Amino acid sequence: MPHTQRQQVGSRGQCSSRLLPLLLFLSLAAQPIQAAIHIPSNYHISDLKRPPMIMIQPESVTVFGVEDFVMNCEATGNPLPIFRWTKDGEEFDPGSDPELKVTERAGSFAFYTLSNTMESLKTYQAKYVCYASNELGTAVSNEATISSDVPPTQQKEKKGNVKAEEGSSTILKCNPPQSSMEPIIHWMDSKLHHIQLSERVMLGKDGNLYFAHLTTEDNRNDYTCNVQYLATRTILTKEPITLTVNPSNSVLLNRRPQMMRPTGSHSTYHTLRGQTLELECIVKGLPTPKVSWLRKDGEMSESRTIKDMFNHRLRFSNISESDGGEYQCTAENSQGKVSHTYTVTVEAAPYWIKEPSSQLYAPGETVRLDCQADGIPSPTISWTINGVPISAIDKDSRRSLTASGSLILEDVNFGDTAIFQCQASNKHGTILTNTNVYVIELPPQILVEDGNTYTFTEGKTALLECETFGSPKPKIIWESSSTSSLLADPRVNQLTNGALEIFNVTHDDEGFYTCSIQNTNLSVNAELEVLNRTVIVSPPQDLKVQRGNTTIFTCLAVVDPKLGPPQIQWRKNNKKIFESPSDGKYTFDGPDLKITNVEEEDEGLYTCDVITKLDSAEASGTLSLWDRPDPPELLQITEPKRRSVTLSWTPGDEHNSPVLEYVVEFEDQGSKESGWEELKRVIGKKSRTNLHLWPYMSYRFRVIAINYVGKSGPSEPSEIHNTFAEAPDNNPADVRSESIDPDTLVITWEDIDQRNFNGPDFKYRVLWRRVVGSGPTWHTNYTTTPPFTVSDIGSFSAFEIKVQAVNEEGKGPEPDPVIGYSGEDVPLEAPMNVGIELINSTTLRVNWAAIEKETVRGHLLGYKVYVTRTGSRGHHRGRRSREPESPVVVETTEEKKLISDLRPYSHYDLAVAVFNSKGEGPPSETLSFNTSEGVPGPPMSLMLDSQSETEMTLRWTPPDHPNGVLVRYALQYQQIVESEDSPLQLESIDDPTATHFTLKGLDRHSHYRFFLKGCTALGEGEAIMREGATTLDGAPPAKIHYTAGENSINFTWVAKKRHRNVDFHIHYLNKNDGTKWKKTEKVDSSLSFFQLQGLTPGSHYRVLLTYSNTTFWETDIDTEGTEVTEVEPSFAPQGWLIGVVCAILLLLLILLILCFIKRSKGGKYSVKDKEEGPMDSEARPMKDETFGEYRSLESDLEEKRTASQPSLGEESKLCSEDNLDFNGSSAITTELNMDESLVSQFSRPSEGGDALHGLPDNSPLNPPAVSPATNGMPNSVPILD
Repeated sequence: MPHTQRQQVGSRGQCSSRLLPLLLFLSLAAQPIQAAIHIPSNYHISDLKRPPMIMIQPESVTVFGVEDFVMNCEATGNPLPIFRWTKDGEEFDPGSDPELKVTERAGSFAFYTLSNTMESLKTYQAKYVCYASNELGTAVSNEATISSDVPPTQQKEKKGNVKAEEGSSTILKCNPPQSSMEPIIHWMDSKLHHIQLSERVMLGKDGNLYFAHLTTEDNRNDYTCNVQYLATRTILTKEPITLTVNPSNSVLLNRRPQMMRPTGSHSTYHTLRGQTLELECIVKGLPTPKVSWLRKDGEMSESRTIKDMFNHRLRFSNISESDGGEYQCTAENSQGKVSHTYTVTVEAAPYWIKEPSSQLYAPGETVRLDCQADGIPSPTISWTINGVPISAIDKDSRRSLTASGSLILEDVNFGDTAIFQCQASNKHGTILTNTNVYVIELPPQILVEDGNTYTFTEGKTALLECETFGSPKPKIIWESSSTSSLLADPRVNQLTNGALEIFNVTHDDEGFYTCSIQNTNLSVNAELEVLNRTVIVSPPQDLKVQRGNTTIFTCLAVVDPKLGPPQIQWRKNNKKIFESPSDGKYTFDGPDLKITNVEEEDEGLYTCDVITKLDSAEASGTLSLWDRPDPPELLQITEPKRRSVTLSWTPGDEHNSPVLEYVVEFEDQGSKESGWEELKRVIGKKSRTNLHLWPYMSYRFRVIAINYVGKSGPSEPSEIHNTFAEAPDNNPADVRSESIDPDTLVITWEDIDQRNFNGPDFKYRVLWRRVVGSGPTWHTNYTTTPPFTVSDIGSFSAFEIKVQAVNEEGKGPEPDPVIGYSGEDVPLEAPMNVGIELINSTTLRVNWAAIEKETVRGHLLGYKVYVTRTGSRGHHRGRRSREPESPVVVETTEEKKLISDLRPYSHYDLAVAVFNSKGEGPPSETLSFNTSEGVPGPPMSLMLDSQSETEMTLRWTPPDHPNGVLVRYALQYQQIVESEDSPLQLESIDDPTATHFTLKGLDRHSHYRFFLKGCTALGEGEAIMREGATTLDGAPPAKIHYTAGENSINFTWVAKKRHRNVDFHIHYLNKNDGTKWKKTEKVDSSLSFFQLQGLTPGSHYRVLLTYSNTTFWETDIDTEGTEVTEVEPSFAPQGWLIGVVCAILLLLLILLILCFIKRSKGGKYSVKDKEEGPMDSEARPMKDETFGEYRSLESDLEEKRTASQPSLGEESKLCSEDNLDFNGSSAITTELNMDESLVSQFSRPSEGGDALHGLPDNSPLNPPAVSPATNGMPNSVPILD
């Protein structure tokens, strides 16, 4: 853009407000405009010479004081420019004038006066021009004018007095002092309050106060005109004026409007394009006239005009030539009107149409400088070179001027480097622009980096940059690796700045492109990457919503992954929507826009913008309100016939949702309790329909409209319409017999709806006769409701029956007879010739002879086969015989049946009976049979017991279902490894009465999986499986931690997994008091916690942990608190400890008593038995093998720590007979119970060295370690179910 400054008039750099519009326009018109030669900053060249360019123009100024006289001019260039001045067109050297002081800096020249009097400044009132020159040319500034003026001063005045009659008009004059500055007028009272302006009281542009008519309220003695001059920061207060309004003693006479300012009927105004113009229209009259404005010869501009001062002023801002014309002000009241016409003429100072641009040129090129300007009147174009008119320069055949004002310079050389000034002038002003013609040779350079990647989306216009610079201008060539004729593609265009433009880019355009400068080896490569365009796959749909509801617009888009997550913006009617956290009207949730409480103002077009960093996509959907339709109106009944009428109606408002259908309802006036019922549905396009009616009914109709939203309310009911009685149209449907009791025939049917009675005195005519033996004679009877019963006619006899509808008008159609039967009785005989065929040990086939139909005495429903298991062919070892089981009933409709799921090796009884709806007949003769032997079920339980590190004893109870005679047991086992299971090893136990077996030579480091099966002569049965590992020898605990208190130390450790429990001692020595070593009772390693008590606060202790007289852990520990030098003996700690021990012993005694009582009632049984329910005593194992025998006392104590309140009725592990010896265990229990709350604060981390194949502690394949009993308890191993 050209560089411009505003010329200002007025002291201290301020423009006079009165002359501001004109001077501002002249300043813009007269200022020089110049464009710098732009050499890119990334072009590598050193110390390039640059022509001068004026950066700060000298400014016109009106001087009110000597300090306001400053003239400044600043310019840039290389080398730095030299300044000179002209005054009124003559050379002027400020430095040689003794009255002026000059300040020169690099690129700056300023001068100002040294005089102290305003009189001496009059010699400097002139027009000044600044010239900035270096060896490349001279730049010329705009013309700056210095003028002087006297600041306005207060004049002596007398107080004014104005007297007038009420209702007349008057003017209070201000008379501001004459000045080049435009004043701002304020009418105020003595309290500095502004006089209230209105349509009646107006301020004129001349500063006077105008009254259209006076009222007595206008009486005051302090109307004061204050004149403000912004430039000199001066406010002059005129003498106050007294206005006396004499009240009228008679009725005020109204007055027609008359112009007060301007006078007459026509005014002419001249103004310049771009200025501000105000037309004023002040009138008088009573009542106060109303003022209006119009343009008589065209449309008044709304953007550039505004009405002010209560419509009495018409202001034009930035007026243009099109605003020239005739305008009319009209003032009107009840007495008449008056008009004034304004002729506005708009001319224009020169303004640029086309400016010449500064360029670099190579020698030999042709330079064309186009300079076009416009204005009213048309301006004159003239040229100067370095500030010298062309006419004053020697003629050059290479230089020519065109008729349009362009300057052409052919075959330029280095000597043609200069600054050319184009000047446009008319009577309103002059504008000037500086244009640099710089003839120079600069080597070409490519200014973009090599290897740039440009990324665009499909369909966009790709722009590959190749900025170059040089003089003459370099010629660029683009090449592509994918095509030989790149510019032959109509989508490809090479721009003048060297960039390559590809329209509607596709994936086929991807690849590498080379930009090179012709006749050089300079080139750069660029890569074009084309991504998938953003596509909206699920655009917002057009929605219709009920008022007050919530709706959701959804906008789903597919975006290229390289573009990252898109931004989704929503617009309503093209205005951006923001979330409303206060009322929740709009909520954004991913691709959804949620609109709550929809009202009329929410209707409109909603647009979803999916925006990525490279492209965007948009889609729109409309939102409109809809609602249920209004009820139809004006129902009319026409065309009445015997059984039909035509009903018509007028549709109600659809509320933006077309009516889908109408529902015609009726009300029977004879049975209003039925209410309104649907009669017919009619499509929404129709508003009349033919209705088919029932005879002998009284109708009223109404209509309901239905659209997508819902149902309307019902219309007003129609008038009543009655139909005549007729004979019945139909007989009752589904005539049948439902005889239940023997020797009776019950005839029933579907009752006819009352609407189908068709007339009064409706009833049913019932007819019946035997199918065989009674001939054509029908028995007849009448009834009003079903059923109808006929007695004493035999059991299960066939009859023809029919029912006919009858009313007062006649009978219905002749009915067709149907067959019915009298009541059934139970069958008389049992099936004969029952035979049995055994297929295998669990399946048999049974068949029998067909039954005689006469003996069934009813409809044959089928046969029932009763199969009863009476017992096993052999008994379990040591079990008592069982009672016969309940029979299994199998039904069939054939004379044979295949029965499965029998139990092998069992005694069964079988019988067959026939049944009908009345019941069963007698059973057939009972047949007994035996099933053959099968394979056994799994053993009832399997438990593992480890006596050493390489031995495992398996204990089991025999199968509950041996299904034959057990001959042996098969034991399979294998090691459990991480990758895959090892081979199975087999042991055969030939003693079928055995209940335990010991495996030796097992690997102490492995877990095993055991499978045990029972075997009969038919083979092996189903296996029971358990997993476990042997128990390792005891080892002292590891990972010992401690926390010290004032009187105690809490120890925690990790018990060795799978190791037997061991006892160890804690030795401790107080190094502060010189006492001897002390040691605790035996500590059980399975407890994982111990509290050492009775210590001295603030003492230093040495602590050792020993096992088998060997120290395995030691440390020094300091107790907390302050050391106590003397402690009085106290019985309290010992008493508390004794009390706790006594309580524990009492609890143990109670548990022992309960255990003995339980053992005396039959002993223990395993958890497996408990889950499977009660068991015969003979089916129980010979030895009580429960989990209690294979778990130590310490395991039970562990459970106590985690259970909130164990029940005494549970299978306590203390009840096993091997756990009844508690010698030495009291210390363990005591240590545990001293602080159970502390125990719960410590966990038992697993010991890495003993972890089983990397499995977690809680894995089913890695059971928790169980310690052996410390006092003669048996070794144990957990069973992994």
